[in-house]
Amino acid sequence: MKIKYQSGFGNHFSTEAVRGALPLSQNSPQRAPRGLYAEVLSFTAFTAPRAENLSAWVYRLRPSAMQAPYKRMANNLLRSGPFAEVETPPNRLRWDPLPLPSKPTDFVDGLVTMAGSGDPAAQSGIAVHVYRANRSMKGRYFSNADGELMLVPQQGELRIFTELGWLEAKPGEIAVIPRGMKFRIDVQGPSRGYACENYGAHFRLPELGPIGSQGLAQMRHFQAPVAAFEERGGKCELVLKFLGNLWAAEARHSPLDVVAWHGNGVPYKYDLALFMAVNTVSFDHSDPSIFTVLTSPSGTPGVANCDFVIFPPRWQVAEHSFRPPWFHRNVMSELMGLIHGAYESKAHGFLPGGVSIHNCMQPHGPDVPTFDKGSTADLKPRRIEESLAFMWESRYVFRPTRFALGAPQLQRNYDTVWDGFKKHFK
Repeated sequence: MKIKYQSGFGNHFSTEAVRGALPLSQNSPQRAPRGLYAEVLSFTAFTAPRAENLSAWVYRLRPSAMQAPYKRMANNLLRSGPFAEVETPPNRLRWDPLPLPSKPTDFVDGLVTMAGSGDPAAQSGIAVHVYRANRSMKGRYFSNADGELMLVPQQGELRIFTELGWLEAKPGEIAVIPRGMKFRIDVQGPSRGYACENYGAHFRLPELGPIGSQGLAQMRHFQAPVAAFEERGGKCELVLKFLGNLWAAEARHSPLDVVAWHGNGVPYKYDLALFMAVNTVSFDHSDPSIFTVLTSPSGTPGVANCDFVIFPPRWQVAEHSFRPPWFHRNVMSELMGLIHGAYESKAHGFLPGGVSIHNCMQPHGPDVPTFDKGSTADLKPRRIEESLAFMWESRYVFRPTRFALGAPQLQRNYDTVWDGFKKHFK
């Protein structure tokens, strides 16, 4: 099946899978077209400013209210804020990739929480998970009332069937699913990737400021689904994440039965290869904020609940400059992942599928081989190729889970990458 999309970020879309299913003159007619049921999905408060209001009117085969009560199910390795099950160390942390599952495992069962901050009940902070799956979700659907979900595939392609239609995301792309929207995920073999659960304000494009109207992620490159529906009867399981816990309910029909919809509260995907990188053309290394794709603002202007930043292929041309990322301590906390290639600041040890955390004001920067090479390299124009790393940066400290701090993939000797720097003072 070839998946079709609508283009744009924040657009008000209208789409129908069957001609005449979408009412044109009002949202809730006395009788909706083709015997459908009208329902509104509100992803922001009714009175949120118009520029921030996200909602969608959907026209479905049956009301989504047709379901049994939820019952608690096991959380397995999924955790949520407040992240207080273990004490958070100030140490710099790094993990090798978590192994792929050996038993049949779908997206929900394969979620493992690495770290997070804040509290979903307070609608602030984030959680970062690794997903691992080798089986598609069959007769099972997931939704997250605690936050919107950003998926970053590292291995394997995801086919995501949401209430509003299909998305496809492969390594090098991302997908974002609104808070509370139901979906299922099909995988095409062993799959692994990262998931950011955003408890706070929804992701949006960053302000461009002096950059001007062009640069970074272009609105037209974001893609939203067209209407598609699943006319499936019979028993199915609805899994909900609510206040940090997993709950399951039984339904007698698929929740993905939306025949038509309109609105701006939509799932979407983005190809990171289309990011228009901005960098220095004179000297010195710019702040990594110039690589921000999406941001979730906090209550303080310019200080993010979460920034999604990438380090894509690009040219380095800075003259008489140390070109790798410099040594620094940052009031913002950083959690990094690697999709493919090698990260420019670490010659060894940071692997695709791995995770690193450098929390508030903890010193970090290039390892010894990277520093030595960057200090002596011929400064002709150089293109960084075959590498794609990313970072979720937050004003809140990333608090690792008990699993993460005890995992065999935790690199116990990570600090030694900064051993061996010699004193050159004269």
